[in-house]
Amino acid sequence: MTDSYDCIVLGGGPAGATAATLVAQEGHKVLVLERTEFPRHHVGESLMPQTYWTFKRLGMLDKLKSSSFVTKESVQFVTDTGKESVPFYFTDRDPNEWSQTWQVRRDEFDKMMLDNAADTGAEILYRASVREVIFDGDRAVGVKATVKGESKTFMGRVIVDATGQSGLLSRQLGLRYADSCLKNAAIYSHYRVQEMEQGRNAGATIIMHTKDRNGWFWWIPLRHEDNMVSVGVVAPPSYLCTGRGDDPALTLEEEIANCPGLKSRLAGAEQVGKVYITADFSYRSKKVAGDGWVLVGDAFGFLDPVYSSGVMLALKSGEYAADCINEGLKDGDISGNRLGAFGPRLVAGMQTIRQLVYAFYNRDFSIGAFVKDNPQYGDHIVRILIGDVFNSEVGEVFDAMRERIALPEAIALEEGVPA
Repeated sequence: MTDSYDCIVLGGGPAGATAATLVAQEGHKVLVLERTEFPRHHVGESLMPQTYWTFKRLGMLDKLKSSSFVTKESVQFVTDTGKESVPFYFTDRDPNEWSQTWQVRRDEFDKMMLDNAADTGAEILYRASVREVIFDGDRAVGVKATVKGESKTFMGRVIVDATGQSGLLSRQLGLRYADSCLKNAAIYSHYRVQEMEQGRNAGATIIMHTKDRNGWFWWIPLRHEDNMVSVGVVAPPSYLCTGRGDDPALTLEEEIANCPGLKSRLAGAEQVGKVYITADFSYRSKKVAGDGWVLVGDAFGFLDPVYSSGVMLALKSGEYAADCINEGLKDGDISGNRLGAFGPRLVAGMQTIRQLVYAFYNRDFSIGAFVKDNPQYGDHIVRILIGDVFNSEVGEVFDAMRERIALPEAIALEEGVPA
């Protein structure tokens, strides 16, 4: 026996939950297949303020406001010598509630998002591992999955791949390629610290370079009630993982000692829970959609985490995809061109962030010094840091940056999808 749906979403993370919610809101029959049980651990706790507008559409704002998640109002950078930048306060440019966001504990946040999808009518199946997307010619028509040990087939008019970095469909179709200049790994854990920052910067994401700029650390406040923070180091695997032994916890300790901006913040801190290691190689897919299928979130592409853009891009891609799916289902047109109409806008926004990532990693360039010399571009940088990248204005800053450093060219989507 097979079940049939208007839309089958593979993966229940933020991208999948967003797409499922917005398609279900239109009265379509939606199924989400999630391979794990929620709640579950996931890295990527920091949000960008522009997520506000997607949360509003999803009906999530009141739930987030009533949660215990830490409010985030700023981003700050610390040099390899320990010199701290002036915090970039999002509310300084726009003092409204949408200029603040949250530092979220992903186990709780992801469950909130998927529960919200269920509340709108989406059917959720946990412990459902998708083995293969079924095609009729070039059109995706269903999936084969194992649900709690039982083989099942589900048919669907539109298949949404939201399987994250595993990228089930992009790998099945051979669509993924790596960004060779952004190959990094991360080692991270949680810490209970002696003191938390107070005031407007209490929920800030802080980015700190290690000595000689071989890597950088994130600092993300997670809970004020017990002074819990997420701390992780990002660096090339050749530096972070080669010749360092088999215990990532020791490597993390060594790098903490190698980071002037972090040592004082972690003085007397207690490491809590596991130490995790993960590859965060940046990549993208050649297509965002095809006949009967769409890629969203990390299943489409992943950018280096330095600006905490991952969840924002997941939400926006899920939102944009849902709009195209709803229109396509309404008109009876679920071709790749129709489902992927949002692709150029998504890719342009990702390219904006990607260029600022390249600027961050350039050892001969300082974004802070650049803004000091070119104050007219300060607002452009803040807009990128809040996630306001789906426009034609903020990219102007890179025309000026290109006079000093090399930046990556945009990569168009493969022919056959609007680009």
